[in-house]
Amino acid sequence: MRSIPFCLFAVLLALPATIPAAAQDEKTAAICAEAEERYAELFGHPSSEEEGVTIVTMYKYKFCPSQITVPRGTTIRWVNVDKRTSHSVILKGSEIPESDRIFPEDVFEFTFEFPGPQDILCGPHWETQKMFSMVTVEP
Repeated sequence: MRSIPFCLFAVLLALPATIPAAAQDEKTAAICAEAEERYAELFGHPSSEEEGVTIVTMYKYKFCPSQITVPRGTTIRWVNVDKRTSHSVILKGSEIPESDRIFPEDVFEFTFEFPGPQDILCGPHWETQKMFSMVTVEP
């Protein structure tokens, strides 16, 4: 059995254990597909059939979709389709306070009136689970 030289072993240990971007995108797509199935199961129709609002689901520590572009004046409804986990919505850098906890099957709505990009964070999970997203509001 061959041994790995200590210096190479140390380098290997120092490398971050990351998932390749393509694999991460596939994983996120699968989670978001599950979130959409959960939404349809809970509400009896696909999220795309909601009128007057744009739906963003919260599931398995992800916002689905994680990036969205909407026209000014759009109301986004965040819907928690998890079974046991609560989330919240923070509009980073704004004076809008963090939402209350959004428990399973609960919602939070916000209407975007100002153009530009807006970072969205989940209060309890943005640091530990990297649960964040981006809403870009067109003029």
